[in-house]
Amino acid sequence: MLRENFNDLIYLVMVAQERSFTRAAAKLGVSQSALSHAIRGLEERLNTRLLTRTTRSVAPTEAGENLIQSVGPMLLDIEKTLLQLTDSQGITAGTIRITAGEHALSSTLWPLLKPFLQHYPQVKVELSADNSLTDIVNGRFDAGVRLGEQVEKDMVAVRIGPDWKMAVVASPDYLRQHGTPATPYELQQHNCINMRLPTMGGLYSWEFSKDGKEINVKVEGQLVFNNLASRVDAALSGIGIACVPEDCVAEHVATGRLVSMLGDWCRPFSGYYLYYPSRRQHTPAFAKLIEAVRYRG
Repeated sequence: MLRENFNDLIYLVMVAQERSFTRAAAKLGVSQSALSHAIRGLEERLNTRLLTRTTRSVAPTEAGENLIQSVGPMLLDIEKTLLQLTDSQGITAGTIRITAGEHALSSTLWPLLKPFLQHYPQVKVELSADNSLTDIVNGRFDAGVRLGEQVEKDMVAVRIGPDWKMAVVASPDYLRQHGTPATPYELQQHNCINMRLPTMGGLYSWEFSKDGKEINVKVEGQLVFNNLASRVDAALSGIGIACVPEDCVAEHVATGRLVSMLGDWCRPFSGYYLYYPSRRQHTPAFAKLIEAVRYRG
């Protein structure tokens, strides 16, 4: 019974992590029907419902969550021990799950991971692009990427990139028709391309700073997006003014397709950080990933 339950507990943890029988079955390399049958068997042996199933999602019941919280760390310890064994033989392997905002992922994390993955072909990395402030513990991620000022105090944070700043841009055609704002306050008279905040649901207030004075400007406009690429495209199309990371529009500004303004008001941010729970034991693969992405500028 112990051996039978052990395999099924691994299945349970994976289904709870993925919130999907389909995704869990794909990761485990078993059929969806076999996975469902194993979970039902475990529930019958324990005489307890462990998962709540709907047509769209799967979530642990209270009993299931308690069981997962109890056995999950043990399974991680076993996995870590096995990975350390392979690492001692010169093989670095394992799966690492990371959540990051789209700009952090494209501008900083992904360029750093490319050579790491080529150097360690048996390490698997799952990247989740999410602009919300994801709870990496509840989401069962190994790490996340945020600006330094957004990292919670109980996390370990490792800087992975340089300072960067936002740029206020518009097309030359738009500025010819509507004029160029000389101060952030004048943005309120323009058609600005807004961003919907994924956490609070409100609109992003554009942040500026000059001579020690910080101001937030709530702008208005025809368009609201929750992704970066669409805001850049709208600005290129001459629809309005956008406030986006400077590196995303540097080439467009250099070629004259966009004009940057209010540069002396745009303060730099303190760069992106990889963060993870301080109490979590590292697998050899994760420890090597940290060193590979650590900022050395």
